[in-house]
Amino acid sequence: MVVALLAALGLAAPASARETYPFQNPRLSLDARVNDLLGRLTLDEKISLLHQYQPAIPRLGIAPFKTGTEALHGIAWSTDRNSTPPGNVVTATSTVFPQSVGLGATWDPALMRRVGSVVGTEARGFNAENPQVWGLQLWAPVVNLLRDPRWGRNEEGYSEDPYLTGEISTAYGRGIQGDDAKYLRAAPVLKHYLANNNEILRDRTSSSLRPRVKKEYDEPAFKAAISADAATGVMMAYNLINGRPATAHADANDVIRTWTDKELFNVTDAGGPNNLVRSQEYYSTLAEGNAATLKAGVESFTVDDTNSSPTIDSIRAALSQGLLAQSDIDTAVRRILSIRFRLGEFDPDGGPYAKITKSVVDSPEHRRLAREAAGKAAVLLKNQGGALPLDAAEDKKIAVVGPLSQTLYTDWYSGRLPYKVTPLDGVKERLGAGGTVTSSEAVDRVALKDVETGRYVTAPGGAGGPLTATATSSGASQGLDVFDWGQGVFTLRSAANGKVVGRTDYSPESTFSNTQDQPNGWFVQQMFKFEDAGDGEYVIRYAGYETPNDWEGPNNYVTVRDDGTLILGAATAEHATRFAKETVSTGVDEAVKAATGADAAVVVVGSMPFINGREDHDRTDMNLAEGQQEIVKAVRRANPNTIVVLENSYPTTINWEQANVPAILWTSHAGAETGHAIADVLFGDVNPSGRLPQTWYRSASDLPDILEYDIIKADRTYQYFRGDPLYAFGHGLSYTTFAYGRPRLSSGSVARNGEVTVSVDVTNTGTAAGAEVVQLYTHQKTSRDEQPLKRLRGFQRVHLQPGERRTVRMTLRAADLAHWDVTRDKWVVESAEHDLMLGASSADIRGRATLKVRGETIPPRDLGKETRAVNFDDQRGIELVDESKARGDSVGRTDAGDWIKFADADLSRAPKRFTARVAKAGAGDTSIQIRLGGPTGRLAGTVNVPSTGDPYAYRDVTAAVTGAAGRQDVYLVFGGDLRLSSFALTG
Repeated sequence: MVVALLAALGLAAPASARETYPFQNPRLSLDARVNDLLGRLTLDEKISLLHQYQPAIPRLGIAPFKTGTEALHGIAWSTDRNSTPPGNVVTATSTVFPQSVGLGATWDPALMRRVGSVVGTEARGFNAENPQVWGLQLWAPVVNLLRDPRWGRNEEGYSEDPYLTGEISTAYGRGIQGDDAKYLRAAPVLKHYLANNNEILRDRTSSSLRPRVKKEYDEPAFKAAISADAATGVMMAYNLINGRPATAHADANDVIRTWTDKELFNVTDAGGPNNLVRSQEYYSTLAEGNAATLKAGVESFTVDDTNSSPTIDSIRAALSQGLLAQSDIDTAVRRILSIRFRLGEFDPDGGPYAKITKSVVDSPEHRRLAREAAGKAAVLLKNQGGALPLDAAEDKKIAVVGPLSQTLYTDWYSGRLPYKVTPLDGVKERLGAGGTVTSSEAVDRVALKDVETGRYVTAPGGAGGPLTATATSSGASQGLDVFDWGQGVFTLRSAANGKVVGRTDYSPESTFSNTQDQPNGWFVQQMFKFEDAGDGEYVIRYAGYETPNDWEGPNNYVTVRDDGTLILGAATAEHATRFAKETVSTGVDEAVKAATGADAAVVVVGSMPFINGREDHDRTDMNLAEGQQEIVKAVRRANPNTIVVLENSYPTTINWEQANVPAILWTSHAGAETGHAIADVLFGDVNPSGRLPQTWYRSASDLPDILEYDIIKADRTYQYFRGDPLYAFGHGLSYTTFAYGRPRLSSGSVARNGEVTVSVDVTNTGTAAGAEVVQLYTHQKTSRDEQPLKRLRGFQRVHLQPGERRTVRMTLRAADLAHWDVTRDKWVVESAEHDLMLGASSADIRGRATLKVRGETIPPRDLGKETRAVNFDDQRGIELVDESKARGDSVGRTDAGDWIKFADADLSRAPKRFTARVAKAGAGDTSIQIRLGGPTGRLAGTVNVPSTGDPYAYRDVTAAVTGAAGRQDVYLVFGGDLRLSSFALTG
């Protein structure tokens, strides 16, 4: 088999390749096989395996290996090292499931395991066809928490809650890996460690994580799948964590590897190693940066596309400079090989999953599961007066209108749809020949005329081509459909061929062509704005993504050349061509026409995944596009029985719609089966059971700055948010009703190492069969520390027939009620009463019980021993920074008047001396004041902090303390910028 594989790869098979080595013997232990192969590799061969594109080693019969097939909600894309140029993206035509945020809305781990199984199976199918492109290390799932709904990559995560995220991601990972105890069907890698929830300056911003937030919120989302052995590694994020780049963060070894006994194979995000020396300027040379990355516990460098030479050269340089030892290389390669062995690569028969072929992709069974998943992902947000489900009687007339009613969109991490069932298709099919369906996309069709020449902009038919202003009159070839995506941004679709208009290339004077099925690409080239030029005339501004987080380019305005070709030819509106915009038809009017007289009007609105927030671009507005709002309002005026289907990737501030529209159904972009799933739910063939995986706010003003990561202090997520959300975390309606009995506990009290069973009877009191998602939340009533208002501790889906009652039981471990004790750097279960809440959402609590936990009492703080500054209880103005480039955190980037608080300190020994370990890079002195009771409370002492000349050059400073006694809240108030690592108050 090895010889055949080498021949297929165009490699000669030397005589030694025909030998049978111990590492090829599947009867040996994994460790023995890895050790044998590792011992046969030369140092150069080992180093070559550290890049994303691992080369073949013909003398040992080893084929190439590539990390990173994207598989977020189906097999999406990979890169081809043999393409021209090397590294071109290859998109899969595969089974596309709902976006991850939609899969999170299913609250269904069993379903997610089945979805993961399909993804792992199709990964094998693609790999069997072309292993050079389709590697079996899958970069999925994304488990970053949806802390801020404005995050551009909101569509990629599952939930704002770590428990729900952990349950869903663990199930997905287990499905991908398969059920074999020894082998992996495919190897899932979690993205992106850690606290990666903003795109603005994403490789330069630092996520400031106080210990409680890191331990209680961000880490658990990753720990769940790793500790369950449902993932084989993590991808390190672009951002910095407390001032240290995640790419080279020691957590890869110090934290992540403590969660499992299995070997992990960690990777950098694309370009991350170069960021260390470029945008982040953290290390002076690539040798230093790559050495730090490898020693931190990251084994594979995703960088420089297919060119591994810079990585190899830098690792060699690091070895020669003593930054790395050969043992560091061996450790990394051992981890890489362990996963490759588990994938069956070195078995003579390829292992138990090697027989899977490309025929599995897009099978009927997979299509059925995609439809089921899309149906379960839909969330019924509102249903007033029984507006839904719709009646499918033969004489019914249904209007289906809106800019998303006749199309399906894919996103950056989606495969290519093998077929499309649009919402209109789904409704037509379900209503059947006896019903009537009227429709309109509800978009304006316009013709643009060059005011100076009087010529109309014209697009060719067929495959499309350059647009020109050459026609003397308007007709089908001059029609352009205007799709509004909000904030003045629109796309144009040519009536001549149904293709989207965009820049032909990236040149300064690029032409425009109608050649694309949808907006797409890393730099989205199909976005425009109409700007009023007066006298009823307009200039067209190109608004496509040109550079990260910036829409500006050297020329931003459309001009018409002498030959009539439209180009991007002007830097300002003053020099742009003026166009008259003649309306051929009005979208609102067409929608109203279709909706008038219909038994119900379904308005499908939402987002375009390449435009309304995506990787590298956060949302700055949470509203539905203005033009889409007008469609909804107009249809609602024309037809009181209006149903809004909101198809997007993010919570949206649809306050008017909630107040005025009878029914609202939300779905993510849900793949090829979207239309079937929407129709299934609209007509009641599927009783909606999706639940929101994140809070929907009423306004962006409910949120702090997107870079504020302290969810405790900033009242973020349902756990701490004190406002009134538009829709609460866990919200979702059904076509039936459910009654809850009184919750019962197996015991009213529990020791800190014990557990309790929570039971509740749930009855379907309606007339339709349906599934309820019973949710268990807890709140610790008393604590030394601020506790979440609610925190999800368990959930269970239960499907009930009308009148059926079932007892739902969930086990709650007292250990799961622990929180991070910053006074002693450990998990603590306090003695306290907990309010146990069972309900249909975080805001719809149906029953409560009280549980007494026999734990411990956190003693007063002992500041007489060295106290880490980051273990404060409260703060104002500070950031957390890196204590050293290797590990450790400090308090830093302080301004005059900033402070940190250490609550309930035992000062009964009347300390006389304050000692602090500090660093100050800038010139001059500053100070730290020790105050009691408050930041302006009694001054107990002041320590002078001199310049140390370097942010990592720490020294100890001391000062006398007076009047410190009893139990006090101690405040350290900063006089200026410095770094504080630790301190003590001693006698």
